[in-house]
Amino acid sequence: MRDPGFMVQDQAHEMAPDPRARDVEVQLTRAGLGVARRLGDRAGGLLFDRLLRILEARHPRAFAALGELPDARLLIDPVDAPAALLLRVGPTLALRVCDRNAEAEATVRGPCARLLDLLEGRIDGDALFFRRELSIEGDTALILALRNTLDGEEMDLFGDVAAAAGPLRHALPVARRNAGRALDLLATARRFAPPPVRWGMAMLERRLTGPRQGA
Repeated sequence: MRDPGFMVQDQAHEMAPDPRARDVEVQLTRAGLGVARRLGDRAGGLLFDRLLRILEARHPRAFAALGELPDARLLIDPVDAPAALLLRVGPTLALRVCDRNAEAEATVRGPCARLLDLLEGRIDGDALFFRRELSIEGDTALILALRNTLDGEEMDLFGDVAAAAGPLRHALPVARRNAGRALDLLATARRFAPPPVRWGMAMLERRLTGPRQGA
């Protein structure tokens, strides 16, 4: 008979998300920004409006605080993604995909993964700024107000969206647990695929996610 302690450890291991799940989420975010930019303002705006409604329903305190801020625009610029996001706080809360040169009262710029960590409260924003993994420009009071609003909210952007997808919400934990396996399979497929297929896969990735930082 197996030791119950080992059984608990095995179950915890089976339920734990693969550490590389974050890599997949970052790639999906970059691809999503590329798709949203190609959809245009009308269709892309409808998608972001829906996203904000989902997040507001799950985080009413944070969104109430965002609505109480003075009307202002914050440019969120993931440097390794094909487009940026413009967040409007205040009474007319809105989120839109935009170019990197969009006008805004403040800008926060950095790698996509670090911006996700900041928005979800996974890491101390001061540490990111101190290590220069993120840079800020413009109205620092606006950025501090946003950080203080999100601090302690324990937001999970992918989990929140999946929770609103009905039965599909059960797919996210499975995907997170098997992210590493999926990445390994994809890498193997690329390695053994004929050159035309590899070129096509690389071209599709560039079209969706844009050039990587430093590329």
